[in-house]
Amino acid sequence: MSKTKKKTFLLDFEKPLCELESRIDQIKTLAEENQVDVSAEISQLEIRADQLRQEIFSTLTPGQRLQLARHPRRPSTLDYVQAISDEWLELHGDRGGYDDPALVGGVARIDGRPVVIMGHQKGRDTKDNVARNFGMAFPGGYRKALRLMEHANKFDLPILTFIDTPGAWSGVEAEKLGQGEAIAYNLKKMFSFDVPIICTVIGEGGSGGALGIGVADRLLMLEHSVYTVASPEACAAILWKDAKKSDRAAAALKITSWDLKELGIIDGIISEPSSGAHANPVDAAVKLKQAIWKNLEELWQMTPQQRKELRYQKFRNMGRFEIVEAQ
Repeated sequence: MSKTKKKTFLLDFEKPLCELESRIDQIKTLAEENQVDVSAEISQLEIRADQLRQEIFSTLTPGQRLQLARHPRRPSTLDYVQAISDEWLELHGDRGGYDDPALVGGVARIDGRPVVIMGHQKGRDTKDNVARNFGMAFPGGYRKALRLMEHANKFDLPILTFIDTPGAWSGVEAEKLGQGEAIAYNLKKMFSFDVPIICTVIGEGGSGGALGIGVADRLLMLEHSVYTVASPEACAAILWKDAKKSDRAAAALKITSWDLKELGIIDGIISEPSSGAHANPVDAAVKLKQAIWKNLEELWQMTPQQRKELRYQKFRNMGRFEIVEAQ
């Protein structure tokens, strides 16, 4: 990544680290030009940079993790597909006259094993985001996903989904085309499939748009991704009539991977490179592939009935609570 791009997409809490890394680069350049040995000084600065990186990324607030999840340079579904698969063939269309670019999918081979992969697809810049509708799928996108999942179930192929959306598109046209029905039908059908299903939140998992491809035997999250019933901005606007209180809402919603693992909503957290997936996409893809493969190997040891029961119990247990009477 060029220095220009780094500065263009720099988050506020990343600035101290970026400034220190730039200083290290400048010292190295000057030392080379003047043939001066400053290896000891550089070593100390690099140690300080590692410490600062650890301090920053280990103490992020939920609001800051949301910023990382939405980072424009964060790897997308197609980035991960290209990185982890040997072969990839994208399939198009919902067989009803619509091909939604906000939700992509197809067949692939990973280490020789055939799988079906699908996920939300955001853009890299404004033009691309508009074309992809910012990763917010129309009903046709969820119907396309269901067509691919039925194909996977028919031919005994594992289903891998990558979740990265603020939510399903909520415009008038989407409602006319049956957005609620499309998502609800996907939920129903995903519970019935015999094949292993692994869903991974790779960025922002928002509302029913995430759930539409989110019923799984194993639900994983990348370390700095978020998963929420509603965006913090929408929540703040509803509760306090002020979207600027989104940081407060983010903390209350328990949107981080650590919160959701503790609550039993997700099954595993995939660690990211020290500065986030956008800082080292190749390393992030390696860790993602390892996690998926480990879980897939375990799921293949189960019978279809055991997997469906696991899937059912996972969601049945969500939201359980106890009424404790006051003393």
